[in-house]
Amino acid sequence: MTVRAESAGGRPPAQGDAWYTRTPEEVVAAFGVDPAVGLSAARAAELLTAHGPNALPEEKRTPAWRRFLAQYRSYMQIVLLAAAVVSLLIREWTTAVLLIVLTLLNAVVGLRQEGKAESAMNALQSMMKATARVRRDGTEAEVPAEQLVVGDVVLIAAGDQVGADGRIIEASALQIDESALTGESVPAAKDTGTLVGTLPAPGDRTNMAFMNTPVTHGSGVLVVTATGSGTELGKISGMLSATEKEVPPLTKELDTLTLWITAAAGLTMIVMFALGRQRDQAWDVLFVSAVSLAIAAIPEALPTVTQAILSVGSLNLAKRNAIVKELPSVETLAFTSAINSDKTGTLTMNQMTAVEVLSPTDRYTVSGTGYGLEGRIHHAAGSSAGIEDAILPYVVASDAKLVDGAVVGDPTEGALLVLAHKAGLDVDATREGLPRLATLPFDPGYKLMATFNEARDASGRQVVRCFVKGAVPAVVARAATALAAGETVPWDAALAARAEEQTGRMGGEGRRVMAAATRDLDPAAFDPEGDLLGYVTELRMTSLVGMVDPPREEAKAAVADARAGHIRVRMVTGDDVTTGAAIARQLGIPGEAILGADFASLSEEEQITRIDGIGVVGRVAPEHKVLLADTLKKRGDVVAMTGDGVNDAPAIKAADIGIAMGSGTDVAKNAGRMILSDDNFATIVYAVEQGRRIYDNLTKYIRFVLLLLVTFVLTFLGATVFNIAAGEPFTPPQVLWIHFVVNASFGFALGFDRESPGLMRRTPRPRGESVLTRPVLVTVGLGGLAITVVLLGLITLGASHFGSVETGRSIAFTAFALCLIVAAFECRSETDSVLTASTFDSKQMNWVALAQFVLAVLVTQMDGFQRLLGTTEIDAGQFGWALLAAVALLLLWELGKLVARRSRGT
Repeated sequence: MTVRAESAGGRPPAQGDAWYTRTPEEVVAAFGVDPAVGLSAARAAELLTAHGPNALPEEKRTPAWRRFLAQYRSYMQIVLLAAAVVSLLIREWTTAVLLIVLTLLNAVVGLRQEGKAESAMNALQSMMKATARVRRDGTEAEVPAEQLVVGDVVLIAAGDQVGADGRIIEASALQIDESALTGESVPAAKDTGTLVGTLPAPGDRTNMAFMNTPVTHGSGVLVVTATGSGTELGKISGMLSATEKEVPPLTKELDTLTLWITAAAGLTMIVMFALGRQRDQAWDVLFVSAVSLAIAAIPEALPTVTQAILSVGSLNLAKRNAIVKELPSVETLAFTSAINSDKTGTLTMNQMTAVEVLSPTDRYTVSGTGYGLEGRIHHAAGSSAGIEDAILPYVVASDAKLVDGAVVGDPTEGALLVLAHKAGLDVDATREGLPRLATLPFDPGYKLMATFNEARDASGRQVVRCFVKGAVPAVVARAATALAAGETVPWDAALAARAEEQTGRMGGEGRRVMAAATRDLDPAAFDPEGDLLGYVTELRMTSLVGMVDPPREEAKAAVADARAGHIRVRMVTGDDVTTGAAIARQLGIPGEAILGADFASLSEEEQITRIDGIGVVGRVAPEHKVLLADTLKKRGDVVAMTGDGVNDAPAIKAADIGIAMGSGTDVAKNAGRMILSDDNFATIVYAVEQGRRIYDNLTKYIRFVLLLLVTFVLTFLGATVFNIAAGEPFTPPQVLWIHFVVNASFGFALGFDRESPGLMRRTPRPRGESVLTRPVLVTVGLGGLAITVVLLGLITLGASHFGSVETGRSIAFTAFALCLIVAAFECRSETDSVLTASTFDSKQMNWVALAQFVLAVLVTQMDGFQRLLGTTEIDAGQFGWALLAAVALLLLWELGKLVARRSRGT
């Protein structure tokens, strides 16, 4: 093709131009390039200098020291560090060192988790390492893909990676795998035709090729129309860099909890200093008391226990093929109320399966799924003796092979080979018995494939038999006769109408329909080097076949489980809405099917209003997927997004919990927070269930630790106001013992507790709803107040009746440990009584409770503990006072739960 170079020396057209609407002649004229010659080396160098390399923008990597310091931005880290500094100032060396070590441990764990989450932008960069064959100065040359410029003439063939976006100006049976970009599993057929209308999705631009998509069949020539950030891949890169990850709900909860506790401790410190100075207490004494309060009020063990619970949870998920990259994502799963799932390979098997065969007189149904050879063919209607002749063209006009249960070649052809095996055909022997003379490859222009083989007709005469398979309209349009019950009959209006009706029916059921036909030719008149398409006329129709990518059996059950758990599942697919809607019906996904572009055209208010009634979104572009996630988040949902392609990465990153398929692209994996190594939707639902269990157990621990912190703050405040034990009810070592021995032990026990009954039948927590609900605050407030009164009373009792504050402090210290045993069991449920046999169904809780009871006795009886904690020995009667306090707390808590159950009507 030679054209006039209208803009040979001028600035190249803008990269955003709608090149798919222009003819090949208009495209090359716009760039001022002769396709037979290509750009000159000088012009290419000029454009490369002006517009930069054909590469995506690099993401600046944050230095390690800055990422380490960023770990100290959390409120918990700041408070711990501040307490350590104050401890250093008053020479509480042991306390200071312990607090600093804790901050370092938390920082290292956080940094390690960040290190596991490689940048999706970097993964995009790594995909760019390719070469391209170009025409420059009239000769072909191979150049690095990053040196391509707009206007370059690029040659592509099967096995090549497309180096940049371009308009196809020549195509010969060209097919390109665009699944990573569009989500469609079948390679896209390409041609040079011109498209009209508004901007179609990338998957519908049949005359365009896109960067980093592999050519699977045929060859072609394209003119580069966009490079680097102007490509479809570049647009996705821009979306990735503009999308911020959500802060996990639990992180927000812990930040809020830290702020409230810090504020309460700060207010208490002010009261302590004001009253202390009024009583002429020394500054150093007040500082020691303040540090004791700070250590008491800060949940030092909370980050460590939380990390341990999430880590074990992530390990358990990994055993079930759900690999969590960031620990907070484990608890985010618990909030999930909406799952936007890719169709192919996640909800379906990603293995085309022939399920129905129709000949002009007969109908057959086919059992079995995927590429396994199990299954059989059922003759549902008609009188033919066999199906072999009806499906023979699918076997012969095919280049695919079945090897160890996998397809080598086109997946559609693989499905047809499986059909032949089920029919009892020996594929290899059949092909050997029909030697191939010539092949007419599939082309999107005529939408069929044909082979010409040596054969013999019914009379034994040597013939050249043409075997054809292709799109139904293309084959039917060339039909003259049909094979009906072994006889050749005219292809009349009735048969044509029946074929059209059945094709529409199967298409409405989400099936891909193909047709097959044959024709016998005289060997003397056949030229294998001639116009093969000219021979594909006056065909004899043999059959129609309906194929489908079947839903995973486990996905059906998983969708049902998700719905029972009040989680809305939506199918988001690059396929058409008809296919998507049919699969959705089989899976039990309710709601209307809508095009991604149609949803995007709605106003924001309409999107939020209609989203609840939508079950399938088809022909989605990357921006549509992000829009869906954002819309659901605006209406209060916590969104999980699954995907495997480059086009899925922005939405995966934008979702609350992005889930990438293990077989997907590195870009999708690096953008996500979780990877499914088995690509199975059922694993997502299992992960949500485990996330709910882990989060439910974390809330048990948060209730427990909140009670502990409230008790500490109220106890120190009460001791200051009433001048009990000089405002220091417990010493720093005693406070640390409670935090790291008692609190942490029960934290692990609660964190690994058994799953609460009916957990997956509960409604997910709404976005933004705090774990610090009114019932929780009332419970911990009243419980903390009750324990505080008891502890201060016991300290006073020790000073007045047992001779010293130290004795009273030791009794109170023992009572505190015993009360926490009661509290741990009570915190397993907000309303269920502990006075049942199920209270002791957790072995770890039982062992921890027993160990804590023993330690509560030993801390005042053993000399080593006395010197370590500053306790004194107490007798059996004094221990009885401590035990009485725990029993009183049990009775009060049970009374409160009884009132709560009655108020809720349970």
